[in-house]
This record gives sequence, structure tokens and C-alpha cells, in this order.
Amino acid sequence: MDPFVHLHVASGYSLKYGASSPHRLVERAVESEMDTLALTDRDGLYGAVRFAKACMSGGIRPILGVELAIAPSGLFRGGAQSAHQVSRQRSSPARGGSYREQALPRVTLLAGSKQGWAALCRLVSATHLSGERGKPVTTQALIGEHLSGLVCDHDMLVLLGPTSELGWAATQRRDDLAHAVLRAWREVVDAHHLIVEVTSHRVSGSGPGSSPHAARMAGAAATTGHGLVLTNAVRYADRSDAPVADILDAVRRLVPLDLRHVDRVNAEGFLKSGKEMADIADEICRFAGFDQREADRLMAYTRQVADRCAIDPRADLGLGEVHLPELQSSEFAVGADLDASGVSAGLDPSSGSSGNTLLRARCDAGIGRRYAPGQHTSVVRRLDEELQVIGQLGYASYFLTVADVVDLVRDMGVRAAARGSGAGSLVNYLLGISGVDPLRYGLLMERFLSPLRQALPDIDIDVESARRLEVYERILDRYTGTRCACVSMMDTYRVRHAIRDVGAALGMPPGEIDSIAKAFPHIRARDARAALRELPELRSSGLGEERLDVLFRLVEKLDGLPRHIAVHPCGVLLSDTTLLDRTPVEASFLGFPMSQFDKDDVEDLGLLKLDVLGIRMQSAMAHAVEEVYRVDGVAVELDDETQVPRDDPATFSLIQSTKTLGCFQIESPGQRELVGKFAPETFDDIIIDISLFRPGPVKSDMVVPFLRARQGWNTAEYLHPDLEPVLGQTCGVVVFHEQVIEMIATLTGCTLAEADEARRALGDHEGKQHIKTWFFPRVLARGYLTFVAQRCWEVLEAFASFGFCKAHAAAFALPTYQSAWLKTHHTAAFLAGVLTHDPGMYPKRLILDDARQFGIAVLSLDVNTSDDVYRVEKISSYDSDRDAADGRLGAGYGIRLSLKEVKGINDAEVARIIAARPYQSLTDLWQRARPSRPIAERLVLTGGLDSLYGIGSPVGVRRRGSVTRRDLLLQVTELDRWSRATDKAMRAASPRRPKHPALSTGHDDPRMLAAAQSQAAIEVAPVTEVQLTLDLDDSPGLTESSGLPEMSGAERVRAELEILGLDVSHHVVDFYAPMLQALGVTWSRDLLRCRSRSELLVAGVKVATQTPPIRSGRRVVFLTLDDGTGPVDATFFEDAQGPYAATLFHSWLLLVRGELRRTGPRGVSLRAIGCWELSAMHGIWTGHGVEAVHDVMRQPPAGFGAETGELSVHGAAESRSSRPVMAQPPRFDEPTSDDGPDGEPRPTAGGMGRRRVLVHASGF
Repeated sequence: MDPFVHLHVASGYSLKYGASSPHRLVERAVESEMDTLALTDRDGLYGAVRFAKACMSGGIRPILGVELAIAPSGLFRGGAQSAHQVSRQRSSPARGGSYREQALPRVTLLAGSKQGWAALCRLVSATHLSGERGKPVTTQALIGEHLSGLVCDHDMLVLLGPTSELGWAATQRRDDLAHAVLRAWREVVDAHHLIVEVTSHRVSGSGPGSSPHAARMAGAAATTGHGLVLTNAVRYADRSDAPVADILDAVRRLVPLDLRHVDRVNAEGFLKSGKEMADIADEICRFAGFDQREADRLMAYTRQVADRCAIDPRADLGLGEVHLPELQSSEFAVGADLDASGVSAGLDPSSGSSGNTLLRARCDAGIGRRYAPGQHTSVVRRLDEELQVIGQLGYASYFLTVADVVDLVRDMGVRAAARGSGAGSLVNYLLGISGVDPLRYGLLMERFLSPLRQALPDIDIDVESARRLEVYERILDRYTGTRCACVSMMDTYRVRHAIRDVGAALGMPPGEIDSIAKAFPHIRARDARAALRELPELRSSGLGEERLDVLFRLVEKLDGLPRHIAVHPCGVLLSDTTLLDRTPVEASFLGFPMSQFDKDDVEDLGLLKLDVLGIRMQSAMAHAVEEVYRVDGVAVELDDETQVPRDDPATFSLIQSTKTLGCFQIESPGQRELVGKFAPETFDDIIIDISLFRPGPVKSDMVVPFLRARQGWNTAEYLHPDLEPVLGQTCGVVVFHEQVIEMIATLTGCTLAEADEARRALGDHEGKQHIKTWFFPRVLARGYLTFVAQRCWEVLEAFASFGFCKAHAAAFALPTYQSAWLKTHHTAAFLAGVLTHDPGMYPKRLILDDARQFGIAVLSLDVNTSDDVYRVEKISSYDSDRDAADGRLGAGYGIRLSLKEVKGINDAEVARIIAARPYQSLTDLWQRARPSRPIAERLVLTGGLDSLYGIGSPVGVRRRGSVTRRDLLLQVTELDRWSRATDKAMRAASPRRPKHPALSTGHDDPRMLAAAQSQAAIEVAPVTEVQLTLDLDDSPGLTESSGLPEMSGAERVRAELEILGLDVSHHVVDFYAPMLQALGVTWSRDLLRCRSRSELLVAGVKVATQTPPIRSGRRVVFLTLDDGTGPVDATFFEDAQGPYAATLFHSWLLLVRGELRRTGPRGVSLRAIGCWELSAMHGIWTGHGVEAVHDVMRQPPAGFGAETGELSVHGAAESRSSRPVMAQPPRFDEPTSDDGPDGEPRPTAGGMGRRRVLVHASGF
């Protein structure tokens, strides 16, 4: 055993400072046979729980601490700062950044007990909440305040090391300052809590990190009688990781790698062995003039301090315990009168049985609301069983707390629904947490909670994403910051971030860094070089050249290291009043108190984590319901089965038609193909469909056997007649986890709880072997034949770890059905909600095209009618030659585009436009809404003022003297010139925006402190930016016609794509129609009429590519195109990816050849053979005709890719960011046909010539 203990160790959770993960540090300690190790990350305890768990697994005793920046004491005022300190300051930031690293002294604190850990958590919280957000700085007084209540010497220790003011004094060789520093500390901290820390990295000279510097600090400790410990200020586990620390230094300071910017001058800051540290101790003592015995005493005292500070993670941190909110902190109304504390009269929450009694009362009240009298007997029987388990585990408070939160949400008028296995609990259903009846759909409580599983159950609540922050505020206000905080999450390095940071540190050109980063998919950093070898689109990219080897080697080293902390998108932490003793908190960007621990850490600490997920579909449905009421006066309650019955034939007809774009869970290409084959007819079918379309069922090949049996191609087979009740719903195929549980219980005779434990154990090899030896004797003992037991075991072994939780699927099935019902009965309102909140996987332009297919008019921007959301309008007539689905479900309605779609418009401009309307003219808009010039021009270009001037279609003859959009653009220029001339003072550069003064909260509630800290960082907008002006009638007058021609149809679509990202007036593919007709391209609406296995061409805008996991393990790319008549789904297997990968991933408009596959009554997909960039093919067709296009498609793609690849890659990268790029637009001046795909005459584009223009990435 190595007796030395490292007391000062930074992990990767010292953000952009430490270079090794806590797990790797523990591994290295185990390899060196150490028995104790400390973790003292900078500025927080972010990695403490993970480190403690790793130590428990490795048999290491953990020591937990923190290194904090501390405000200077004032002793070094007047130019006495050390040269080291001054050298670390930057007079100006690099690369135009605003970061300037503060040179502050730092101290290390170690917690040595449960009380010390609590004090350390509270100290870290107070430090983060007392200053500027993101720049924690503690004080001596604050440290002394948190040490004052501690009794034992080892509860918390303060280590003054080389970076402390004591170290600064040693750097200046000022013994008097060193003694003054120690005296100042002793005034606020008892001497037995104060220890001097010496470190030597054997740096040359006598500055920090050198042995002479450490010797001077040792001398100060000896003369003042303070304890002395030896550390190595560890930043990385292995010497070879030292370059990573250099990269992190450069990234943190926003500077390129240079000797001036690197902290280290050697690679000594690693986890050294005890022998190496003993040599350093000897060296320091020699420089200090001490003998060998002092070196031995230094090593021994370091060990003694480690023994005092080593903690027990279970006893001191509370790992494995549960800490639920007190009953008094929630309301538990069951229809009885409430007393002042919010608890039902007559029930004492302080009594041991109060939680169970309150829970029973609320559930009994729910039975009357949820069930008819004839069902009560079976309901009460199931309820008794669940309440017995809950009472046995002591979780009554948990369920009551979650119910209270859901009630809070619904009282706000926010939609809320449970997800996950919690839907299998009758208690959750009766409390109103879940909307799915577990008895009706055969769901099991044991999948969610059982007496054999001690882990705290997990209930996830879906709320409207648009109002998620309101929900957080309401919960935090209710429970206060002493019991409630948000859960954090660590953003870690993945390949793109790592390439950007390492590239900048290496001094590479920004453009090259950007191109390299965008070439990679979103993968882990450690897989960078593997991706270069394996992905076809990267193999030919040239990124594997030797000069980039250093870049990718360092990129892989950064894999998984934390970059920054952020609030978790859904986690809310609820506990009792000891919350701040168990987790430090800091302010999030939005002003919420945020735990420094992530979701896994808080679960390990036994803290109640409630996932309040903001679901865009919930917001979309809420918006749809509001629009239905606003436009039609019909109040829809989606959760009321009398209004929205779950057996509506029209809804299932829509689902079976596969026209499910926008619908929750069933809009992806794979799901649309599956529902086309499956043809769901009941709510139970939707549950099955959702369960089948998951990685596990797909990998284990559950889908095909089920569909064959479902469609009557195969007879349903059951392993034994006893299992028919279990597997009957899924035609003998194991799909659900609940079926596995029931199978095990039926075959072995065990309880459902035991069966679920067996199911869980089947997920790993060791557990599987254990369950096998348990399974066979029990099955055979119950009289089943050996071959039956063997067949059943094979099924369980294959499917148990791949099935899907039925309760989770049932919870998802509810919003899935509700969204399909809305699309069926209120199509325009539903699609307006989808467009506003964007809940799905497809871009808005495809949803707009879907609206057209349903007979809904797409109404352009209008400053007098467009809102900050998409609105539904009734229209008297709407002529559309497109086929509308299912009897023109949306006919008679239009969807008006939102002002927020205008590129660059901010919320304030949108609010001013809405508040000041109606407008009579452009001048009126300019004076009262005061848009910026670019926004005014974009509103003109996209038709936002057409209605004010009667500007209509570009096709046809215009009246002489009529105003055009070009005239309005000229007037915007005149108005801007007038404003600058007459409003010069207002338009002059305003002073730097002041910040809100920090609020004085008057108390220590972290909720209020976090809010005040966040508000203090908000800049106050100058009054001149929002103040309206008086119309003095001196502005440019009426708009006059200049004689300029109106914008052509092509120019309008080009402007729409650049400004809105949407092709509103025409579909972009329409302009390629002549070529596509000449090539014989098949349109989406005609695919169902084509024969299976026929080879055909399709074309369209790429709207989605997916690479989900499949059973073979190989990569398959699923492509979705939009051709203006609907989506087209194509599948690229590996044989087609190689030659066409660059085009597939880097082009926006595609021409695809493939073989049609017909599967089921509505299932259609295309197995792709090849693909080409549509705009490039259009150029060939324009210049050389159809045969030239066919010649190109018959040739190997390498030459063609070389000709167009650079433009394709550039266009794809830019189109993802919605920015315009330089590209040659296709010519439409001389079309070979005037008809589009639907026979409608198409306008020609004029006035552009062949000059290069700023256009959308489509090349259009």
C-alpha cells in the first residue's frame, strides 16, 4: 500500500482546468495502491458524488474539498502584488473576446465529517450567490462564518497553498507579510483549522512551483506553529495528459497556445507515487534547512490530516438515503376544509401515519371521479395492494408531493400529463397525476414500484414547453429555495466543440476550423479518427491527412470533459429543509437556484428529482385548442373522453392514411411506414405501435413477426396455452416489459415483484446466468415440460432486455391520439400550433406544404394581421388545384404566418408592430412601430405590406402607376434618411447600457438570491429604443410608383427562402418542374399507384436525414424529401452510401433513383440506388438537354461529385444555419414548359441575368 495521500487534486469538473475525469483519477490511485484520495475541484463540488461513488467501487477512502478564489485581504495593496499575479492578467482579450482572467488568491478547504460536508455545501452556495453570477469569490469572513459552528478539528480544514496570499508573500520573500497573512486568518478561523500547504513541481527559479518557494512557505509554518502538508496540486492523472492541460489553459483564456499563456513549464502535476512525493519532501526540507526527520514528519502529518478528513460516503453524504419534503410544505386537499397549514382538518401531518392517511383519502376521492360505481370493488382491491407497498417503503409523501405539483400546474391553466412507468400506478391515476387508466389497459404497478426495489420511483410530468419556466417559478415559489432547486447538467466535449476549441488553441484559421467541425456528425470526440476511417462522406474529405493528426489526437483527449454547467431542461429537485446541507446551489442564467449536481448525482443522494419536461406538442395542442375557441367559438377539452372519445373512426382513418405529419410520435418516416402496415384501429393498437418502433424491438426483430400475425399472413403461435392471456394482444409476440413480467410470474409462480427483479437481471450476462439457474427448476416443478421451459427461456433471454415499457407507451399514446384527433377535426388550428411551437422532426416548410394538401390556404405575412404566433383565419373561398386529403379537412381556413419568422426580428420589434396597428401605410408603420431598416426591408420583400397597397400576384398585367415592392424598398431608404436627419440626437450612439443594481433580498433564501443575481446581470434598455415619436407630418409622403417592375415569382420565393426560411408563395420544386417532367420523375402523391419493385426517380427538398440503430448494426440513412405534393421517404443502405454520401449529406435539393417497396395497404418506401444534386442537374439539363442528364446519372459519381462538391458542402452547411450563400441560381428565363406538376402555369424569373447573386443554399 502506498501511504501517501494527495490532498489537492483537480478533476475535469474544475471546468477547463482539470484534465482527467474523477473515475480516471481513482483508477490511477488504485493502480498505485493508494488507499485514500482527495478531490478539490475549483469553484464547486460538481464532481464530488461521482468521485465518492468511484472511490467506493475502487476501495478508496474519499476526501472531499474545494478550491475557491478569495477576495484579497488588502495586505498587498499599493503595488505589492507579486510578479506572478500581475503576469496572469491580460490587458486586452484575444480574438475579440471579453474575458479577462482574474488573478485572485485561492484557498483549499477539506470537509472531514457529515457536519463539515454540510458546512462546505453551504459555503460554496453562499460564495456563488453573493457575487457576480459565474464568478464565485469567497471571503475570509464568509469562511469563518461557516467554520464557526463546527466542533471537531477535522470537520473542515483550510489549506493555504502557493496560490494563496501566503504564497504571494513567499514569492516576494516577505516574512513580515507571511506572518500578517496568517494573523489575519487566525482572526476568523481557529488555528487548528488552518494548515499550510507546500507544493513543488521542481520549476526552475524561486517562484511558485519551485522547491525554494515551497521551502519559504514551510519556514513560515514552522515559525508560526501551523501544521504543514505536502501536495502536488494535481491537474491530470498521468504525465502524458499534460498537453491537455495546456489546451484547457488556452481555451479558458481565449488565447492560442504559447509559452506566455501556459501555466506549466513541465509535466509534474500528475498523480505521483508516494516514493516520488517523499523525494520532493526531502528536497523542500533541504532548501528550508531542515533535517531528514522534518521530511519524515511532513509526510507523516500529511497522512495524519488525510486520515482525519477521510469520509464515509453513506454516513456523511447520505448516499442511499431518501429525503422527501415535509408534509407541511404541500397542500393535500381532499374536499375537506383546510387548516392554516394547508392540511386537511383532523389529520396531523406530524404523526407517523399522516402521510398514508392523507394519501388514502385523496385516492378514495379519486375513485368517485374516475370510475363508475360498478367498478369500485376491483379498483379498491388494486388500490389496497398499491397503498400497502407505498406505505411499506415510506413513499406516501413522495406521491402527495408530485400530486401537489401537478395540481399547481393545472391550476395555472397549463396542460400536464405523466409519462414513463408511473402510468402503471392506479394511485397516480386517482391522484390526477396520470391520465391513463392502468386497469383498462392492463398496466402493472410492479414495473414502476415494488417492495423489492428500494430506489425512489421516477414520475415524469410533461407540461407545455412555452410555459415551462412559469411552472418552475411556481414550484420554486411554493417550496422555497431551502427545499427546492433545479437540477444541473454538464455540457461535455463532443467532437464539434472539441475541434473548435483545440483548433483555436493551435492557431488554425477560423474558416478552416469551422469547415472541419461542420463536416462531422454529432458524435463523441473520442470517435473522431474512427469516423474518418468509417464514414464514407469523411473518407474522401481529405481530413485524414497527416498535418491534422495532432488536432484529432488532442480532440479525442478532450472527450467527455465538462465544458460548462447549465440548468437541466426538466429536472426539479425537492427535499426537506436539509437540502442545502446536501447539495451546493448556484444561480442559473435565468435566475433559478440550481444544484451543482446532475440528475444521477441527486438520485444517488436520495433527493426527490421530479422531471418537469417542457413538451412542444403539449404547447402545440394548447395553442390549437385556443385557436378553435377563438375562431369557431368551440371549447375543446382534450382530456374529456365525452368530447374526445378514444374510438373515433375518423381519427383512426387519418392515422391509417399515414398523413400524420405533425402528430406526436407517429410522424417519422419509419413510423409512417409502420402505421401504413399496421393500420391501427384502437387505442390499444397505438400503444403497440409506439412500443414496436423503439431501438430494442427493432433490433430484436419483433416487428415483422407481429405484423405477419396481425395481418393474417402467419397464425399467431403461443409458447403454451397458459401464456395466451399474456400474449394475446400482441399475437403471440413479446413486445412489452409487462408481458415479460407476467410470463415469468405465470411460469414460475413467483410474485410480479419478483418477476420484475428477474426481468431486470436478464439485462446483463452475470444476472442472466443467475436467473437461468433459478428459472428452470421452478418452471419444471410446476409441471411444464422441458421443451416448453427451454422455448420460453429462449424467448425471455432474447426479448427481455429489448422490450418496451407498456405504461410508458400508454402514456405516450394519449397525446399521440389527441394530436391525431385535432388534426382530423381541427386541421388548421392543429397545424397552426405545430408551426408555432415546432414540436416535430420536420422543418416548418414541410408542415406548410402539408397544410396545402389538406386544403388550407397559406397566408403571407401582413403587418396588420400577422401575430407573434401562427393564427387561423376563416376565408370565404380558397381555390387550390392540389388534392386535399380526406375530403379537404382544412377547406375554408387559412394559416397566417408569424412575424417571428422574419430573420433578425427581435421580440421588442414584434411587440411594437402588434401594439401600434392597424397601419395605413409604410410611413405609418415606420413612425409608430419604429422597425429597424433591415426589418422594414424584409417585411416589404416578404409581402408584409402588400395588403396596404393592393400588391397581388406577380402574374398578369399591372395597372399603370401602381406601387410595387421595389417602390416600397425605395421608400424605406427615404424614410431611413429622413429619420437620421430629423432624429439625429435619438439615433446617436447611446452610452453603454447600465445594469440593474443588485437587489437586496433581506433574507438568505437561495431562490431570491439567485433571482437577484441574475437580474443584476440584465442590461437595461435605453428609453430611446422603445419610445414612440409624434407624427409632425414632415416625413416622406405617399409612396409613388417609380416604374420599376414587380418582383417575379422566382424572386419572391428567393426572398422568402432567405428571409423566412420558407417558400410561401410557391414551392421551390415547382420551378424545376419542366426538367422533372422531362425526366419522368414520380411525385409523392402518385407513389401509391406504382408497382412494387419498380425503379423510378423522385426529387425534392431534403427535409430530414436519420441514422437510427438497426438490428444489423450497420449504418442506414433514412432520407425524407418534400416535392410539393407530400413527403417521399428513401432508404440508403451501405452499398449506396459510399459513392453518394457527400451528395446525400451536403445537398439541399436532391434527385434520387430507387426501387419502390410496397409494404401493407399504405406502406411505401424507396430503396435508394443513387442521388444527385438537383440544381446541378438542372444546369446540365438547361445547357445540354435530357440525354446529358441521363449520361451523368449513368456515370460513376466521383467525377460529378468533384465538380459540384465544394458548392454542395458549403451550401449544406449554410442552409443549416439559415444564412444566405453565394451560389449560381438556376435559370428560368426560357422554360421548356409552362406547366408545373399540377398543370398550373408557372411564372418565369426575370431581371437576374447570369450574374452571381446572394441566394439561398438551394441554389435557387
